[in-house]
Amino acid sequence: MSPFWIFAKGMFRDRAALIGSVAFAFISAGSMGGGLVAIAPVLKTLLEPGGRSLQDLAREQASKGPLKGRIPESILDAIPTDPFQGLVLIIVGLGVLTVIGGTANFLHQFLSLTVVQRTVTRMRRDLFHKVIRLPLKDIVTDGPSDTISRIVNDTAAVGGGLTALVSKALSQVTKGIAAFIAALILDWRLTLVSLIVAPLLYTVIRKLGKRIRRASRAALEQQSGLYAATAEALQGLRVVKVHTTERYESGRFHRINKEAMKQAMRVRTARALASPLVEVLTIVVLGGLALVAFKAILDGKLNASDFLGVFIALGAAGASIKPLTGLSNDIQQSYAAADRVMALLRAAPEQGHDPALKRLSRHGQSIEFRDVRFAYPNALRPAIDGVNLRIEHGETIAVVGPNGCGKTTLLALVPRLFEPQEGRIEIDGHDIATVSVRSLRRQIGVVTQETVLFRGTIRSNIAYGAENVTEERILDAARRARADDFIRKLPRGYDTPVGEQGLTLSGGQRQRIAIARAILRDPAILILDEATSMIDADSEAKIAEAVAEFSHGRTCLIVAHRLSTVVNADRIVVMDGGKVVDVGRHDELLERCEVYQLIARKQLVPA
Repeated sequence: MSPFWIFAKGMFRDRAALIGSVAFAFISAGSMGGGLVAIAPVLKTLLEPGGRSLQDLAREQASKGPLKGRIPESILDAIPTDPFQGLVLIIVGLGVLTVIGGTANFLHQFLSLTVVQRTVTRMRRDLFHKVIRLPLKDIVTDGPSDTISRIVNDTAAVGGGLTALVSKALSQVTKGIAAFIAALILDWRLTLVSLIVAPLLYTVIRKLGKRIRRASRAALEQQSGLYAATAEALQGLRVVKVHTTERYESGRFHRINKEAMKQAMRVRTARALASPLVEVLTIVVLGGLALVAFKAILDGKLNASDFLGVFIALGAAGASIKPLTGLSNDIQQSYAAADRVMALLRAAPEQGHDPALKRLSRHGQSIEFRDVRFAYPNALRPAIDGVNLRIEHGETIAVVGPNGCGKTTLLALVPRLFEPQEGRIEIDGHDIATVSVRSLRRQIGVVTQETVLFRGTIRSNIAYGAENVTEERILDAARRARADDFIRKLPRGYDTPVGEQGLTLSGGQRQRIAIARAILRDPAILILDEATSMIDADSEAKIAEAVAEFSHGRTCLIVAHRLSTVVNADRIVVMDGGKVVDVGRHDELLERCEVYQLIARKQLVPA
């Protein structure tokens, strides 16, 4: 089953509203069909010689066919005999049908759009739930912009297709069916002749629909690239401005934008071609039908009023079906979006969330890397290449090495942000690949170079991800992170709103909030990835003091760039080319390790 129809099937979760929508669509169409059938007596009264009364027409119909002998005389006698009064009665009846049809159409639209919006909302919820649980390498490899585009743009496109299906197409189809039935009632022979256009219309719509689907997929991919270029430039706007690359970024955006337009134009061509083709085919067939009917009228084989009634009904059917070409195109266009959304929903989730996995007890012995290898997708060489390393509980380990040597990747393997392709990592003798990832991460605190703060207050950012949080614990964590003083000086203290990415705070303030967040988790393992590399000396001194105090009795893994951090570490791990080339104290490594000597001279910043 196509992904689009899988999502369409999901609308049955709102079964009551969906059934109500369909019912009201048929009521609305039925009122129109009744009005078309009522046109016949009007035409007979106006066009036939002598102006027959409505009562005469009713008696004529009651004396033949399935109605013969079934209508009481009292009802027939109550019908006006005056032609004008009969017309007034029909017009009033048509007015009542119009009100009923309009009300039913409103309720149909209201309920169908409700079902679509609920379905799209659930789709976005399920998609975000899935994405947030994908392996980090999937997001890192493809970039977040494509994923965001699928959650926001592609689900909206699918919603457009669902709206075209249940709101617009259903309404038009029911009206077309009602008008066609009215035409059959008026004259079934002429009506059936008109069906010769149906196979031609189906072929045209199907061929163009396939072309629209292919072009729509390419257009959505280009839109994703457009989103990525925009987000990248705006998030790095400071860099863009100081490097005076506004013209370069504008040119890059313009190239991607033109390609997106090119793909959109392919969709445009198919959509623009569909409606005129259908219109020409319909007019040609109906024109031929009119010629046949006129010949029958001239030969006395067909009544003119019957022909006009059928022709009006078929015209109404055609008017209802004509928009279906555009609606079919809308649905076809949403097929590509549905495919992209479903591909993300079917992606393999992150490992380690099986409820049957055993929980990891609080770390208290060692962390050990056993011949660990890891390579990023499409990388020319492994980021981690055969690392063997044992770290005792309570040790402070500084990891140093040239840029790109694998320091950050090594530390990211501990909380299983990445899974090694070979080897294993053990905590207290347990392979972390065999335990619940939730129980593993709950005892790890991480502070990175690029601090991540979320929309909300300072209080909510400190408490982020922690359990059993009290006000006292939040304040204690902030004090221990040396953040309490500056927080209290803010206009609203701990209730001060944090802007997007925390840009309303300085780098040092953001880092101290991140330290407070880690402290509040009370982790057994603390990971600091160059957490003080981009802040001022005063902030660094306060953070170093807070970390030194808090790390006592915990295993602390630090990607270091400050000489003071390296010297004070229990051991230093030197990496190069994804390998551990030496382990030891500062003085020992200065004597024997050439890589460390070079790092100490050129990279380590004096305290």
